[in-house]
Amino acid sequence: MIALLQRVSKASVTVDDACIARIEKGLLVFVCAEKDDTEAEADALLTKLLAYRVFADEAGKINLNLAQVQGALLLVPQFTLAADTRSGKRPSFTPAAPPERAKTLFDYVVSRAQALHTLVETGRFGADMQVSLVNNGPVTFWLQVTKPVRQANAQ
Repeated sequence: MIALLQRVSKASVTVDDACIARIEKGLLVFVCAEKDDTEAEADALLTKLLAYRVFADEAGKINLNLAQVQGALLLVPQFTLAADTRSGKRPSFTPAAPPERAKTLFDYVVSRAQALHTLVETGRFGADMQVSLVNNGPVTFWLQVTKPVRQANAQ
C-alpha cells in the first residue's frame, strides 16, 4: 500500500461541481493499493500514517502526529501512485490493484481510520475528483508498506 501525505491548512474534494469533502488543519492523504496488498498492509499503512509525526511542536520541530494536533484526515483514492515509470513515455499501471480489490481496500482503510480517528473525510473511489489544497510547509511524505520478503533458512 502507498500513501502520499501532505500536511495541509485546508483541503477539499469536488465531484461534479459539488464539494463532497473538506477539512481544515490536518493531512490530505492519497491512498493506493498495489496488486498483492491485503488488509494486513492496509492496517500497517494506517498505523504508520496515524502515528507519523509531521506537525510542529512548541519548539518548531516536526514532532507531533495528527491526533496530537487534533487535525483532520482527508483520504483520497489515487491508483496512479502505483505507476511504473521506469521506461517509455507512458506510465504502466500494472503494479496497481485491480479496481474491485482497490476499492475494497480503500473502503477498509476508511472504515478503520474512522474507528481510530475522529475527523475523517474521503474522496470518492472511481470519480473524476478535483482536489484543492494548501500544503502547509510544504510538507509531503511518501509512505509505502509492502509484504516482507521471506528468506529461506540457511543451513
